[in-house]
Amino acid sequence: MGRGVGGRAAVLGVLALAAVIAAPAAAQTAAGDWPRFRGPTGCGTTDEKGLPIRWGGAADENVLWKTPLAKSHNPWSSPVIAGDRLFLTAAGMENREQHVLCFNKRDGKPLWDTPVPPGPWTGAEPKGGLGGPTPVTDGKHVWAVFGTAVVACLDVEGKIVWRKDLPGQNFDVTVGASPILYEDTLLYIADQNKKTSSLIAYDKATGDVRWEQKRPDVVFAHSTPILIPVAGRVQLMVSASVALQGIDPADSKMLWWCKGNGETASPVYGGGVVYVDNGRGGDGMAVDPTGQGDVTATHLKWKSDAAQSDLSSPVIVGGHVYRLSGHNLVCMDLATGGEVFSHPLQGASGWASPIVTPDGRIYCATAGRSYVVQAGPEGKIVATSDLGDPNHASPAVSEGRIYLRGARFLYCIGAK
Repeated sequence: MGRGVGGRAAVLGVLALAAVIAAPAAAQTAAGDWPRFRGPTGCGTTDEKGLPIRWGGAADENVLWKTPLAKSHNPWSSPVIAGDRLFLTAAGMENREQHVLCFNKRDGKPLWDTPVPPGPWTGAEPKGGLGGPTPVTDGKHVWAVFGTAVVACLDVEGKIVWRKDLPGQNFDVTVGASPILYEDTLLYIADQNKKTSSLIAYDKATGDVRWEQKRPDVVFAHSTPILIPVAGRVQLMVSASVALQGIDPADSKMLWWCKGNGETASPVYGGGVVYVDNGRGGDGMAVDPTGQGDVTATHLKWKSDAAQSDLSSPVIVGGHVYRLSGHNLVCMDLATGGEVFSHPLQGASGWASPIVTPDGRIYCATAGRSYVVQAGPEGKIVATSDLGDPNHASPAVSEGRIYLRGARFLYCIGAK
C-alpha cells in the first residue's frame, strides 16, 4: 500500500479531504501557498510534483538564491508563504527582541522587518528560546506568536494591526505551539502549568477573544493542532498532556478523547486515523476520530513503541507512518503499528518535520544534512544534500520550490 499508485492516491486523498476545510480555514490563500506550520493540511503534505532532490555542493546545485539572515536565538520557526511573500519570525534572548520579517519569495529580497513589543513572560529557557512558533497567514495578514507570551497580527505591509498577551504565562521551557486559522478566528492552544492551560479563539481581525476554554486538567505541551474533516464536520485534533482530543473549533466543545501522553509532536491524519506520539519518548498511537466521549476502549486502533523520541512531527503515506526518531527514519504499518523498518539518516535533524509529495517522496529537509526517501516498505534513500547551515526549522514548499531556513541564510531551492 505504501508504494506506486496506492501511495500517491493516499497522499492525494488526504489533500482532497483537507480541501474541505482549507477554504473556510484560510479563505485568502491560494494554490501554491504554504500558509501555516506543516503546510495547507498541517500534516506535511504537498501537491507539488517534481521538486528537486539534490541541492548545494561546490556549485550550489539548484540553489536559486540565498539571503542573509540576522542572528536569531534558536531560529526554529518555519517560513510561511502567500502569493509572492514569504514570512519568518526572529527573536533574541538577551534583549527579548521579536521580529516578523517579510521577503519576496521570487528573489529573496527583504521587504520589511517589524519589531513586535515583547510580552510579559520571562521564563523561557535558553534551550527553548523565543522564536519557536511558526506564523500563519491568509494572504492579507500574518499572525505570529512569540516566546514572551505574545500574539500579534500584522498586515502584509508590516503594520501591526493588533497585539495581545497570552494568558497564564506558566509555560514550560518555551512557548512552542504555532497558531492556526479557522474561518474568521485565530486558534491558539496555550497549554501550560499551574492549571492555567487554555484554548483560545481570537477574532482574527480585531484580536478580541471570541471564546476561551479553560483546561485545568492538562499541563504544558508544545504541539500544534490540526483541523480535519470527520463525518461532514471539521474537528480540531489536539495532542494534550493527558489525551488526544477531538474538539469543535467553532465553540471549543470537547467531542471525544483518547487517553495518552502528548507533548511536542503534532498529530497527523491519514487512512481514516489520527496518529500522534509524545515526541520525547513513550508509545505512539493511532485513533479513529469518529467516536464520542472517552474512546480509549473503543476507537484506539493500536499503540506502538517503534518511534520513541525527537521533536519533529510524523507523516503518513499510503499504508505507513514515517517518524524521525533520533537519527533514524522509522516506518510503521498504519493498520497495526508494527515496525516496518528503521533506517539511519546520519546528521538529519530530528526536530525538523518532514514533508511528503504526491510521488511518494519524503523530504527530511533542512539547511543542514537532508535526505529524500522514497516511501514504501524499503525506504530507499533517493538523494542526500547538505548546505552546511544546520538549523531545526521545517521546510516550506511553493510553486515547485523548497524554502529552507538556516542559521545564517534563507535558501530557495528549485530546478535550474
